[in-house]
Amino acid sequence: MRIAIALIATLLAGLAGAKLPPPTDDAKMKAAEAAAKGSWNDRVGAYKLCLAMDRTSEVYRRNMKTSGKEPPVAAATPPCADPGPFLATPITPEASKPLEASGAHSPPGTAISPPSTKATASEIANSKK
Repeated sequence: MRIAIALIATLLAGLAGAKLPPPTDDAKMKAAEAAAKGSWNDRVGAYKLCLAMDRTSEVYRRNMKTSGKEPPVAAATPPCADPGPFLATPITPEASKPLEASGAHSPPGTAISPPSTKATASEIANSKK
């Protein structure tokens, strides 16, 4: 029984250590956009929190004055900065589509295989014709 458990644990450790393939360009673009969207959401949340804290302190000061007490001196804080609307960079499949070096042009969006040469896109673009 112990041998079976050790064998299963060894197999599972081998599966856990398997290397994933590198992400594609599309996956990298989507991850970058998701990171930008998350950063923007954090800034929007901080902006809304800043506005809520300003409203709360204003109500507190107003209530202190109506009860006849002098409110404490307000600490100097920077104004709330509105992050503005989220401006996403458009993800276009043409940007990540491989160049076809053989001269055989396929219709847009249907190329599913890599180009027929091992030259990189920068080498193709810089080659003299």
